[in-house]
Amino acid sequence: MNLFDTVENLKGIGPKTAEILKKAGISTIRDFFYNLPKTYENFSAPSTIAEMEPGKVVIKGRITALVTRHARRRRLTITEGIIRDDTGFVKAVWFNQSYRVKQFVPEKEYYFTGNFELKNGRFCLMSPSAAEVDDVDTHSGLSPVYVAHGRIKSSDFKRLANNSRNLFAEIPDFLPTVKSGTRKNALFSAHFPESEKNVKEARDYLAYEELFELILAAKLNKSENDKLRSVKIPFNQEKIQEFVKNLPFTLTGAQKKAAWEIIKDMEKETPMNRLLQGDVGSGKTMVAAMAAYEAILGGAQVALLAPTAILATQHYENLSKTLAPYGVKVALLTGATKGKTALKSDIREGKIDFVVGTHALLTDDTEFKALGLAVIDEQHRFGVEQRQKLLLKSPSGLAPHLLAMTATPIPRSLQLTVFGDLDVSILNELPKGRQPIKTEILTEVETKASLYPKIQEVISAGQQVYWVCKAIDDDPRTETTSVKSRSEKLRGIFPNARVEYLHGRMKPAEKDEIMEKFALGEIQVLVSTTVIEVGVDVPNATLMAIEDAENYGLAQLHQLRGRVGRGSKASFCYLLTSGDNRPSRRLVELENSNDGFYLAEVDLKLRGPGEIYGALQHGALDLRIATLSDTKLIHRAQVDVADFLKNPENMLKYKELMAGIARYQQITTLN
Repeated sequence: MNLFDTVENLKGIGPKTAEILKKAGISTIRDFFYNLPKTYENFSAPSTIAEMEPGKVVIKGRITALVTRHARRRRLTITEGIIRDDTGFVKAVWFNQSYRVKQFVPEKEYYFTGNFELKNGRFCLMSPSAAEVDDVDTHSGLSPVYVAHGRIKSSDFKRLANNSRNLFAEIPDFLPTVKSGTRKNALFSAHFPESEKNVKEARDYLAYEELFELILAAKLNKSENDKLRSVKIPFNQEKIQEFVKNLPFTLTGAQKKAAWEIIKDMEKETPMNRLLQGDVGSGKTMVAAMAAYEAILGGAQVALLAPTAILATQHYENLSKTLAPYGVKVALLTGATKGKTALKSDIREGKIDFVVGTHALLTDDTEFKALGLAVIDEQHRFGVEQRQKLLLKSPSGLAPHLLAMTATPIPRSLQLTVFGDLDVSILNELPKGRQPIKTEILTEVETKASLYPKIQEVISAGQQVYWVCKAIDDDPRTETTSVKSRSEKLRGIFPNARVEYLHGRMKPAEKDEIMEKFALGEIQVLVSTTVIEVGVDVPNATLMAIEDAENYGLAQLHQLRGRVGRGSKASFCYLLTSGDNRPSRRLVELENSNDGFYLAEVDLKLRGPGEIYGALQHGALDLRIATLSDTKLIHRAQVDVADFLKNPENMLKYKELMAGIARYQQITTLN
């Protein structure tokens, strides 16, 4: 067996099934083995229907009276049935799962797993999963649950895994630091568990395996970076002290520390490779301005790459105002810039000190005379190739220093692992005068009673409002209100205010026009999708309402909230919920804390490392098992990686390992 053969070599997988699996990222036999169950249902001790209490339950019974009806809203079907055992009966309900009517045989017993909750005044079992009693291993009572892909459901994955059961014994060892056979035993146990202890041991090994790969990739990236050479930029103490003294505000301690770390880095002949992370409003741009001024004093040009024209323009205006008094020539280069040919000529000849731009900076005809510092804002929005293209624009052959910035606070455990030996500076203080944002969870009833009067109060005071919606258009299958519908409703409620909407499908010129008018105060209420999440700085906006807040992740909610509270005025964020359910933990945590780094740690525990990392970098980390808060496992992997690297022959001996970490290197590298 060759792990890198296509999945079509496995029993039961034909061309059509292989195509579906390929779209899900399962192309090879190795991918198939590593398509691990997302969880396990434990059927060893089911509850009787009479004993059920609200919450998640497992029961055993027969189901009858299955019917499907269409709701008043188009495209929504409701399937209902009655589950019975010797102690009683309970109603089961599924939404948009009409196939359930044909799934069950009335005479057969099934295990049902779902939430037992109050719905329309009656307790029901909501959208339960089902497994035939005869199909469950009575020895362990554990049944793997896989993520469905297309028409391939969890039960199909169980059947396909069982078809290949004998192949698990042929899986070769992967890491040099574990006992022979550990890998094949772990993968077998993950798919065919004998006990919960058995599953834990398997997942512990597979978590260690993932961390080993990730840390090894980071170490190799650091090693490669250390081989490069860059321009040494001497510290100009007198000029930098003058710059800081003339600022209209006092730098925070965190800003001073970060600026000093950057200045020391740029004095070295090895290129700086530093990530500057700071919570929303912590002053990253000013630290970048100091770094740019230092580089320009040393005879280098600077480029700042921003993800959107709005953000690039905002940076250009702020940096021009800050650096122009010192004779620094700052230019803006976006797709809409007029006279690009002349501007690019000035950049090539060194007449421009500092270029702020979007993807237009990456075109082949944008050349520099002496690029010494590249600053990338919201670096997770750029792919590895894009960052590399900017760094290759130094004509001297020397690598420019790199300062990447992100407003997404990164958990400490994630920094240690994902970024390896990458240098990280943290801004964890807000500038003087900034007030914490007051956050409050509101139900639908409370929205009408207290939020609308508060919005009127804010508008009457000459301040502005963001209202965030999930959808652009109305969808009859859901109750989610679109930006278009919400803006119409708000125009009726606030007839004396100008209400406009913004979303990602609008033309760039339209979006820019709306944002410019909002920034100028011509629009009082902006109803928007999450396109405002990053980079919009309107100090006069002091209130944000986030509709259907439960539909957003914690990190995204915190980022959205950061669009208010940009000035010295008191600011408010309202998290609007629907239905009768209690607010989730993430909403409660957001209501109680403005600390982005604390919330990032909470988010890591709630959502898992793969999703967190997907928000930080281009490309998903896709860790299936590892928990990056497990510091003991991280330490063990770090020690073992260091031992692995002591023997260069390991690079050749463990070919599968080295091929696998190539993907992690692409993800973890910043240059």
